[in-house]
Amino acid sequence: MTSRILVVDDSVTVRTLHTYSLRAEGFDTVEADSGFAALEALLLQPCDLAVIDMNMPHMDGLTLVRRLRADPATRQMPIIIVSTRQEARDQRLGFEAGVNAYMVKPTDPEELVAQVRMLLKA
Repeated sequence: MTSRILVVDDSVTVRTLHTYSLRAEGFDTVEADSGFAALEALLLQPCDLAVIDMNMPHMDGLTLVRRLRADPATRQMPIIIVSTRQEARDQRLGFEAGVNAYMVKPTDPEELVAQVRMLLKA
């Protein structure tokens, strides 16, 4: 069974790059351009892992992570945060919110796939 990855980013370029990299490695993907769209997408299609941008309008990535961790249906889903912020404080905030991995943009496609595989043990 193929793992389904939720890719959440308000940048269509970043979303497309992540989606392309993951699909090239055999993963199914679901895209969302906001935190609200991500929550809606998960109601329609459960996912095995999420790759979430930290900086988005209306609902930032950390808020989305907290919402996912509060929901029994998504509480255990591995989450990778992707951000332009590389300070230790920002990374700490990510891990405190419940992310499993923190990657700094621009992400290396091979590193993203390696993180996904590690978290899914695929």
